[in-house]
Amino acid sequence: MLLLVTDTSGRHGSVALARAESDAVEVMESVPLEGGTFSAQLVPQIASLLAKHGFRKTDIGAFVVISGPGSFTGLRVGLAAIKALAEILKKPIVPVSLLEVVAFATRAQAPGSQESRSQGQRKVLAALDAGRGGVYAGEYEISDPSSRLVSERLLTRDEFFSGARDLQIVTPDEILAATTKNAGVSVMTIARPGALAIAQLGWRKLQAGQTVTPAELDANYIRRSDAEIFAKPASNR
Repeated sequence: MLLLVTDTSGRHGSVALARAESDAVEVMESVPLEGGTFSAQLVPQIASLLAKHGFRKTDIGAFVVISGPGSFTGLRVGLAAIKALAEILKKPIVPVSLLEVVAFATRAQAPGSQESRSQGQRKVLAALDAGRGGVYAGEYEISDPSSRLVSERLLTRDEFFSGARDLQIVTPDEILAATTKNAGVSVMTIARPGALAIAQLGWRKLQAGQTVTPAELDANYIRRSDAEIFAKPASNR
C-alpha cells in the first residue's frame, strides 16, 4: 500500500511517500518543508513527489499524519490539506501523536527493569520542549508490537522533573535532555523521529483499524492557543 506521510508540527516539516506491505515499511522519498511556508509548499510537494515516482493521487492508499503536539499554525495547515485530499479520494487517515512516535522509538532498547522484561511491557515517558518553560509529556505502556496511551499532558519543568523519576524518559530535544540530567533525572536522547518512524507506527495503527474520517481528524494541541489564553472575558451586560 502507498502511504502519504506528513509532519507539519514543528519549525520544519516533511512530506514522504512510503510503501507498506505485511510488516515491512519502506520510505521511498522524504522531502523537507521549511517552517513558516507550509501552506505554500505542502500541496505542491505532494504533487511533485507523486509525479516523480510515477503515481497519481488515486494511488494513495492511506494518509499518515502527525496530529500534534506542536505548532498551532503548522498543524492547522497540514491537517487541512490532508482533510481535503482524504475527502476527495475517500481514503482513510491515520493520526499519529509525535509523543507516541518518540516513545515507540524505544521499543528496540533494553527495558529498564526485570519486571517489565518478564511482562514484555514497560512504561515510557516521551518528552518534547513546549516552550515557555513547559514540557509536552506523553506516558505510554510500550510492548512489541503495540503501545497504550496512559496520558498526554502539558507540564511545567518542575512538574515534569518531579513526576518523571520512576519512568524511562526519552526525548529528541537536546536542551531539554540536558536540563533534565542537571535536575538529577535519567533521560535517553534520540534523534527526532523522521518519516520512517512515523510511517511504521502509522502502518501498525492502520492495520489495527485505528483510522479517522476527514470530519473526525483533529489537532492534538494538548494546550490552549494564544488566542484562548489571552482572550478578554466577555463583559456582562
